[in-house]
Amino acid sequence: MERRLEGARREEQVRGVAAVRDRRARAHRPAGSWRSRLVPQHPHQAPEPVILSRRDFLERAAALAAGVGWLGAPSPAPTPARDPLFRISLAEWSLHRTLRAGALDPLDFPATARNAYGLDAVEYVNTFFQERARDTRYLRELKSRADDAGVRSLLIMCDAEGDLGDPDDARRRQAVENHTRWVEAARFLACHSIRVNARSAGSYSEQMRLAADGLRRLCEFADGHAINVIVENHGGLSSNGVWLAEVIRRVHHARAGTLPDFGNFRLSAPGVQPEEWYDRYKGVAELMPFARAVSAKSHDFDAEGNETRTNYRRMMKIVLDAGYRGYVGIEYEGDRLSEDEGIRATKRLLERVREELAAIY
Repeated sequence: MERRLEGARREEQVRGVAAVRDRRARAHRPAGSWRSRLVPQHPHQAPEPVILSRRDFLERAAALAAGVGWLGAPSPAPTPARDPLFRISLAEWSLHRTLRAGALDPLDFPATARNAYGLDAVEYVNTFFQERARDTRYLRELKSRADDAGVRSLLIMCDAEGDLGDPDDARRRQAVENHTRWVEAARFLACHSIRVNARSAGSYSEQMRLAADGLRRLCEFADGHAINVIVENHGGLSSNGVWLAEVIRRVHHARAGTLPDFGNFRLSAPGVQPEEWYDRYKGVAELMPFARAVSAKSHDFDAEGNETRTNYRRMMKIVLDAGYRGYVGIEYEGDRLSEDEGIRATKRLLERVREELAAIY
């Protein structure tokens, strides 16, 4: 009996010593890399789970945040999309013959800009819905169609509402009043501006004073509707860049600005010979410091697709050098090409110039 007990004790001691040796061996076994522990030691043996220390986890999290992948290779950083130098919009006047012929409903103009020309912003002309300025049902439908087409309404070009620089004070006040409904319509349509004219009569300085007076009164009204009042070079002294820039300075109101047009620099009255023209490049440069919009006037194109009256590359450098990065509106006014062809030709030219200048700006 004693011999059997002694044998059992020895066998237990041997097993205990073996267990201690096994634990020591495991304790001193090289851990290997985290990657090697993912490889099974036997084709049917599941890999051991990867257990990271807190230090390892924090190091690898920092590496990922720095753009380094789990295998140590840098992860390529996403390249942010660069905004275009300027965007292109469509002035409703480009389709004035089509609209006047009844071939296009003004309510369909925004969808036409999007579907026919791939443009996402428009500039309205008030004479195509002259009696609808306070027709909320009509304006709501126009806004709804623009929204449905994904088209932004930028501004309303206003004509035939009286001279804001009229020498007669009563008529000047009436002209201001006539324009207020278009301020309200622009607000309803979510535009940023109305475009007006600074027409007047009298001497150089008298016209400057009168135009500034009418514009300031209108700006004071427009300010309550968060709408800008921007003046286009549109004949007479307004086509003199120095004169119009000084008018805007005299208005001295945050809502007052300009809409430089590439082509409207004829100083002489229509039909008067010889025609007197102001330098268009000089004029645009003088008006750009106050610009809230830009009108790319076009008439005809040569075999290379360049506009025959305006060097678009030179003109757009003037626009961009002034820091302008907003919409440039296509305003085709030629008669050799159809309106559709003229719009497309102007768009192609603007896109080409934008691509060429992208490397510079």
